[in-house]
Amino acid sequence: MSSYSIFLVLFGAYIFFLIATGYYFNRRQKTVRDFLLAGKSAGTFSIGFSAAASWLTAGAMLAVIGFFILLGMGSVWGFVAPNIIALLIIALLVKKIRSIPAMTQPELLEIRYGSFIRTPVAMIIIVVMILFAVADIKGFAMVLQIFYGISNLQAALIVGLSVAVYVTLGGLSAVIASDTVQFLCLSFFVLIFSVLVMGNGAETSSQAISTMVTTTGADWWNPLSIGLPMVLIFSVAIIPGWITEQDPWQKVWAARDSRSARNGMLFGSLLVTLVFGGCAFIALGLRNIYPDIAAAGFPMGMAQAEPALLHFIVSQNYSDIIVALCAVALAAAAMSCADTFAASGASCVARDIYQRLFHPAASMSEMMLVNRLSVLLIIACATIGSFLIDSIIDAIHIATFIASASYFFALMGGMYWKGGTAAGAGASMCTGFLSQCAFVAYDLFNTLPGAPPALEAVHPILMGHGVIVAMAVSGLVYFSVSLVTAPSPTFRLAPFFADEGKVLAAAAPQNNFPEPVFPREMTITERIEEDQIYLRAQVILPRDLTWQSIVNLIPQGFAHWIVFSGQDSIRRCTEAEIQSCVSFTCGETVQKGYLEIEGYGRPVHELKRELARAYDEIMQSAEAPH
Repeated sequence: MSSYSIFLVLFGAYIFFLIATGYYFNRRQKTVRDFLLAGKSAGTFSIGFSAAASWLTAGAMLAVIGFFILLGMGSVWGFVAPNIIALLIIALLVKKIRSIPAMTQPELLEIRYGSFIRTPVAMIIIVVMILFAVADIKGFAMVLQIFYGISNLQAALIVGLSVAVYVTLGGLSAVIASDTVQFLCLSFFVLIFSVLVMGNGAETSSQAISTMVTTTGADWWNPLSIGLPMVLIFSVAIIPGWITEQDPWQKVWAARDSRSARNGMLFGSLLVTLVFGGCAFIALGLRNIYPDIAAAGFPMGMAQAEPALLHFIVSQNYSDIIVALCAVALAAAAMSCADTFAASGASCVARDIYQRLFHPAASMSEMMLVNRLSVLLIIACATIGSFLIDSIIDAIHIATFIASASYFFALMGGMYWKGGTAAGAGASMCTGFLSQCAFVAYDLFNTLPGAPPALEAVHPILMGHGVIVAMAVSGLVYFSVSLVTAPSPTFRLAPFFADEGKVLAAAAPQNNFPEPVFPREMTITERIEEDQIYLRAQVILPRDLTWQSIVNLIPQGFAHWIVFSGQDSIRRCTEAEIQSCVSFTCGETVQKGYLEIEGYGRPVHELKRELARAYDEIMQSAEAPH
């Protein structure tokens, strides 16, 4: 059996495992919440492993090793440190993020500003997720080309189709479960090769490992070797985009509670640190094995530094099965990111574009079908994009910079500043997106091969495709326009600010009416974990009513029912914390819906009473003349 055939057998077994995982979770999903947010049941370790695996792609890992070879520890500010810092900052934002009743960032922004902003943001996020997936597919294609000499197209199709199959089956639950396995594969690979490469490097240079470490120049070990100004520029250019990246936010929403989400992000940052630490030792060994690459410097040596580890593996004449296992481990790294980006982008297509614009009353089964088709579309676009973008790290940076300049201020300003307005957010997003795209286009068309970016040659402040300037323009526009336009209404502010939530809840009717009861035939699904309670009950609408009509009827008789974002759900706003209020969401068909409520530290009977009151008001609306 040929070496490539052995790889295909092992890879096929791995894919079968992933498909079985997707099928398992597919059978357990009853609602869109289950599919897009893993039923909000993920624990600390699941969140941590998934958060780490989602930012440890094979391509990025090879690029990081290349940076370490050429620039030493000073290169951490171009990729490694922003990854770790972003996860730590997201951990601090967990409570705020989870308090907002959204499943995607475009939906969150519609809740805050209005419907006009949702589609443009969704489009930007889809583009960003495709660019991130490009880096994953391109990195794995490099692995297969060097190990087995297969074409770019064949390599891209292998990883693209594999990801598409299992993500379409199981949604975010499958992604989180498979990410744990994929992270373990990658971390084991890095651990083994950090030992092997360091040992070989010491043998090549005729030094003990301890001597090789201590004799490496002090500049190589200095994380500030690039200078404090460049550290600040890199941080401002990259960290905002990764703080506001959608996929870790979805994992925060998918956690069973705030503590699990926060600890998961902290655990994820630790795991990322350990893996990239191993990459640093691999790079140190490769510097001694391939001194000519290190001597070439940056950026001229990057083309040889990125695949240096792969060439080392080939040069060692390992057995075919060892090489195949290495390829599968790197495939796992590529897929652990590609699946996350595909699932995150697909949720925007299904929920923020299809359901919001074309079919507001889409049933859960229709939504899941569109989501699965969207995964295929995103993977296909990323596969095509992998032939158009040369640099792995550049694809990641371009995606990050577009996100930072486009909606960082609209998103973070909207969550923490009451003064932010819809006009300010829209203007900021347009100017940031257009200016950043213009800067990227200028760099791509005017930079010579192997030379520093054209904009960076103009002035260091324009490094990173001019993202700092684009962000400054975006921020200035957001605050300036917001200050001179009408403030946001109370119901737009209530999900984000507790005092505004109290104002909205005060307008709801007081609980001085007869005790409501559920019909005997209605079943309430309960999930109770420590002090967190989740209840769900299915509602069958009268035959003469569809989902669309009942959503229009309820607010006519009960003004405290509010549609925050689209016609797929409506919320009964009787509590200051909007996330704790009863929501009514479209079910499998247009004749079905789900009443849902989450509570923290509240008695179960009290939450059931809230569900019963909501059901009573829905039935009154259905019986009213229409």
